[in-house]
Amino acid sequence: MSVDRRGFLRGATALSAAGLLAYAGGAPASAAPPAAPARGPARTRARTLSGQDWLSGIADSVPVQRLTLPGTHDSGARHGGAYVACQTLTIAEQLAAGIRFLDVRCRAVDGVFAIHHAAFYQKLMFGDVLIACRDFLRAHPSETVLMRVKQEYSEVADAEFRKIFDVYLDGKGWRSLFRLDGTLPTLGEARGKVVLLGDNGGLPGVRYGDGRLFDIQDDYMAEPFAKYPKIEAQFRKAAREPGKLYMNYVSTAALMPPVWNANRLNPQVRAFLGSTEAQGWTGLGIVPMDFPTATSGLIEAAIQHNPR
Repeated sequence: MSVDRRGFLRGATALSAAGLLAYAGGAPASAAPPAAPARGPARTRARTLSGQDWLSGIADSVPVQRLTLPGTHDSGARHGGAYVACQTLTIAEQLAAGIRFLDVRCRAVDGVFAIHHAAFYQKLMFGDVLIACRDFLRAHPSETVLMRVKQEYSEVADAEFRKIFDVYLDGKGWRSLFRLDGTLPTLGEARGKVVLLGDNGGLPGVRYGDGRLFDIQDDYMAEPFAKYPKIEAQFRKAAREPGKLYMNYVSTAALMPPVWNANRLNPQVRAFLGSTEAQGWTGLGIVPMDFPTATSGLIEAAIQHNPR
């Protein structure tokens, strides 16, 4: 048993034994970094925006803020009951389904990051998330993953949170997976990489929520009847006022199980994205969702709002 795992076991007695045994904290020493993405002319790429390589049909020169990226809210939250779970798919399954934004909530405990939704450990470690991203990007180097990293259910200082993150980068060998620049990249600059959106004052990368870069709709306490108009309004604003990276959270809590809210909101969003009004709109930003595959065609409806 590694020193890192022993330390985590000592510091996380409240977590389930099954989840602890699932911990994989670092990149295997023999693992190669993701393959270099193809840099050929855009016209040589598949033009269809579907499948696991759907970003391959978009030119390298397109800024990420001109994309429409389906994402998941609280991406690792699959356990804890109806009021906690936000997803059914694993991280690897989400990426294979077309998701390109992950919302990763990290509890700092004994020098590692455990994935949590509030007090609930999700039987997943940050290293597991990185392995899934690395494996996907190695197999699909035309793609990128934008990842929000946020502290959850711990209150260590920003400097300590950064210290743990740096252990993943250098002690565990994950630096080559990330794009850590503070500016929003073009798609060509992002291909084959995890673009870090740091939602913690100590983290490198693009500063999540910076008003100069982002326009965020995240009214997570609005019940579905009140939430849906906010979603439509954010789509309209993104289409009419391009420039920032728009984030339009379809997810909401409102003291109800996330699945109830998703069952009401997701079909409406799919219908709007397929409507005559929205036809031809591109650059709608990141669209984080709960249970996105439960509504057939929802991810595909978002993907179609990209430049070709």
